[in-house]
Amino acid sequence: MARLREPVYGCPWDQVQTYSSIAPSTLEEAYEVVDAIEQGDKQQLKEELGDLLFQVIFYSQLAKEEQAFTFDEIVTELTAKLIRRHPHVFPDGTLASRISFSASNSALHAERQAAEQAIKQEWEKTKQRERDAKGYTSVMDDVPVALASLVRATKLQKRAASVGFDWSNIDSVYVKLTEEIGELKAATQSGDVSAIQDELGDVVFTVVNLARHLKVDAETACRQSSRKFEDRFRLVESQAQVEPVNLSSLNEEELDRRWQIAKAQMLVKGKKR
Repeated sequence: MARLREPVYGCPWDQVQTYSSIAPSTLEEAYEVVDAIEQGDKQQLKEELGDLLFQVIFYSQLAKEEQAFTFDEIVTELTAKLIRRHPHVFPDGTLASRISFSASNSALHAERQAAEQAIKQEWEKTKQRERDAKGYTSVMDDVPVALASLVRATKLQKRAASVGFDWSNIDSVYVKLTEEIGELKAATQSGDVSAIQDELGDVVFTVVNLARHLKVDAETACRQSSRKFEDRFRLVESQAQVEPVNLSSLNEEELDRRWQIAKAQMLVKGKKR
């Protein structure tokens, strides 16, 4: 990376990059890692992880040139954080220290189960102490604005829940969702574009809350549905090309008929994804 950034003999593209200019690539590479995982393609995952690591190395080189920090310092700080946040694994705050458990496997299992809740509580306390040390005054302060909207909504809700601001049961979330859909319908009837956008956002936010209570990752679920829609549409599209027929010339009823056929074919092939 240092060679690529050399003022005279380096790469012209790499020489002019900044933190901001490569940030979009970082997001893209992260999503490509996730896509490789969801596709189950280990070779692709290996390549994409390399691309993502390159982003970290790039930022590190920029910072080193500014004498801000180095790659080694990133790893050192990460290691310290992992040890600090896992006192149930590193009791003395060192890599060598270990928790002592009873000799029998059954006792070990029981002890670890009993410790799970305490571990979760301590994890939150540790992160809160870190936020306090940074001068944060709200549990929301370090939630990145640039996160994907569904991911950020989930994170904000989890932060609120960490201080008890949450629905006590999933039925309450369903009631809230019904309420928000009613408000969206009312806004739609009013024709107020701003109100429609606002209410639609509330519906989506509540759906994310529902996903969280169902212990489903909203972002993953949405990606899965998008992929399923894409696969089915491609099948409808390919069949229309074989006939041939222009999809845009078909009415809603005929399009739905073709969609249902594609859906059934994919189910038979075991591709309900």
